[in-house]
Amino acid sequence: MTRARASSPSPALGARLLAWYDRFGRKDLPWQANATPYRVWVSEIMLQQTQVATVIPYYLRFIERFPDVDVLACATLDEVLHLWTGLGYYARARNLHRAACIIREHYHGELPRDIGLLMQLPGIGRSTAGALLALAHGEHHAILDGNVKRVLARFHAIAGWPGAPAVEKKLWALAEAHLPAARLRDYTQAFMDLGATLCTRGQPACARCPLAHDCAAYADGRATDFPSPKPCAAKPVRRITFVMLRNKEGAVLLMQRPPAGIWGGLWSFPECTHRSGRKIQRWCESELGFIVEHVERHGPLHHTFSHFHLDILPMVAEVTGQRPAVMEIRPAIWYNITKPDARGLAAPVQRLLLELAKHPARKIHDANGELRKTGPRGRSSQAPAVSGRARQTDF
Repeated sequence: MTRARASSPSPALGARLLAWYDRFGRKDLPWQANATPYRVWVSEIMLQQTQVATVIPYYLRFIERFPDVDVLACATLDEVLHLWTGLGYYARARNLHRAACIIREHYHGELPRDIGLLMQLPGIGRSTAGALLALAHGEHHAILDGNVKRVLARFHAIAGWPGAPAVEKKLWALAEAHLPAARLRDYTQAFMDLGATLCTRGQPACARCPLAHDCAAYADGRATDFPSPKPCAAKPVRRITFVMLRNKEGAVLLMQRPPAGIWGGLWSFPECTHRSGRKIQRWCESELGFIVEHVERHGPLHHTFSHFHLDILPMVAEVTGQRPAVMEIRPAIWYNITKPDARGLAAPVQRLLLELAKHPARKIHDANGELRKTGPRGRSSQAPAVSGRARQTDF
């Protein structure tokens, strides 16, 4: 039976957490040096759904290129997405850019200090706004990111998935009740550090935790029972084909995806659902206007999103001709894989482009499943697999 002695906020939590932070907390993170509101904001957006170790190199490159709101607002979305390539959850980058434009236009390039105004900006919710004000200004605001939810759920033995409205409401009340009167910057960082380093999801280091003495879940030997996992069904699987069209110079056709949705605004290969070479050739001519041959199969890729799995079949096709007005469907370019430029690419697209650039001659399967060795620019040393042409569907 869960003990009730930690069911209300403990006055010792803040003091113990700060004492632990003074000895063991992370104090050398790049956004902690010169912690301006802009730098804190960028870091908080990048840290949503992403671990610190992954974020650091992206953050350093981003701040070097976009040192303040004005520079970010003046940049193109392509430039922003280019530096975000591989970090995932690209809506964060789009929201960051949109918010920078709003801040420049309506707030004279300075992030507002009112939490309500902050939460009106794209990509900034209640927890992010609270973290920004606490870390940048030392103001009295609670946060409730994934780490804090986990710590509070264990400390108070709160049953239920933290994303459920009733559970989240209870956790917010506890987060606000635990706020100390002073040292809000350190306290906020300490709470996040504790969840990231000791009170971890799989194997919490309870023996070293400064809060273990009053933790209800630990007292009952049930630390890993909290928080409850999100109820979820099996993720569906979607299957698509990337059509990697190469012209006689070896450049690859890329098309810009719509601004909203998966990989919104990024550059990717034309996409279809066909799996055979003959159908892909007919698709290429009817939809894109290209006449292609030597359709060849690469090894499949698997990419997981938050709500589905994506199985990708890459198919390389040599362009031998085209009809007029071929590039009118959506923004498209011939991308020089040996001299890549600064534009946002989805991670699987970037990986395939690197493969094409590093291994122009390789063994790949043709559209009929037979192994064929490609020569320069990927042409088969045997007879063409099939001939045909192409078409573009929505992503």
